[in-house]
Amino acid sequence: MTTAAPPSGRDIAYRGFHLPSDQADSTADGLRTTDRGLTLGSADPTATRGSWTSPPVRVGFAVAEVVPSWTADTPDGCWIEVELRGWHGDEPSTGWYVLARWAADDRAVQRTSVPGQRDGDARVDTDTLIVTGATVTGWQARLTLFRPAGSPTAPVLRSIGAVATGAVPLGEPALDVDRAAAAGRGRVLDVPRYSQRLHAGQHPQWGGGGDSWCSPTCTSMVLAYWGAEPTPEHYAWVEPPGPRPVVVHAARHCYDHAYDGAGNWPFNTAYAGLHGVDAFVTRLRSLAEAETFLAAGIPLIVSAAFRAGEVPGLAYDTGGHLMVLVGFTVDGDPVLNDPYAPDDDAVRRTVPRQRFEAAWQRGSGGVAYVLRPPSVPLPPPPAQANW
Repeated sequence: MTTAAPPSGRDIAYRGFHLPSDQADSTADGLRTTDRGLTLGSADPTATRGSWTSPPVRVGFAVAEVVPSWTADTPDGCWIEVELRGWHGDEPSTGWYVLARWAADDRAVQRTSVPGQRDGDARVDTDTLIVTGATVTGWQARLTLFRPAGSPTAPVLRSIGAVATGAVPLGEPALDVDRAAAAGRGRVLDVPRYSQRLHAGQHPQWGGGGDSWCSPTCTSMVLAYWGAEPTPEHYAWVEPPGPRPVVVHAARHCYDHAYDGAGNWPFNTAYAGLHGVDAFVTRLRSLAEAETFLAAGIPLIVSAAFRAGEVPGLAYDTGGHLMVLVGFTVDGDPVLNDPYAPDDDAVRRTVPRQRFEAAWQRGSGGVAYVLRPPSVPLPPPPAQANW
């Protein structure tokens, strides 16, 4: 990977491993390869665990944060544990930290982040490893697959990746828009419009109910755009069905029991990955980078924070809110599907470019969920690849 500084001066690097093909220099213990991914290495149901460890991913800059994401199948009470550690030079520079204990369902295993992990090197903040004292210029992931003793089925790991970011530099310049980015202007994708507030007061056991479900509502919109939403038999359990039971289903299956909310970033992409799409979390440096995705026909789910009126058209306060970036006007202003609208008709909103870009970059460091069928190619990445 190149170590040259990106044009914006901000260091961001993403590396993903698609399994079973992408295993060079990795280590597997107790796993075997199938055409779907990696699974437990023995058909003997008494074999209850196995692990896969990535090679060190050296990014060539001082890392401040790492956010992992993955896709896996976890049938019949199976689950996975996701760990990260920092790396520097030829040696690990931190211990292992657990970023998730994850299962697709919640009937046998409670899907959860693991709070309280902190030492002099780093700490875990829900879905993010934050470096505090160690020198970290790379990362390594370890995934452990579990199944109950006697289970005839086993989990399958299909992908794992992480986005590493450096500290935000002072006085960061804005990116100039190049031709590739400008190709996304004037294009608005026909992403369905879902209001989270239709579910206000419903199912408070999953993060306080629908008024807090921006992330699973956005994930549901983009899955529907790709024709990959779960079928009615999957959400037939929702009682009463309410205005849109598929969103209730998503909120339950993105819910983080420790965080007590459905907004855990990689839990949302892992949920999306259950429905046949390639899904991961990354960070983008600017809306100019986002335009390349829209030009390729790929909507993005983005996280921003702002006060009421700070971004004209968004008249509410939020410390962190997910929206779908569905396009740009010919002048380059973002077009959003904002689930925090009173009804579906009001979800589509156009906002000023510079104000929204500042709220997105300041609020989450440019976080974006990327969801797309494997048949839809990603745009070419920049030299310091963040997708």
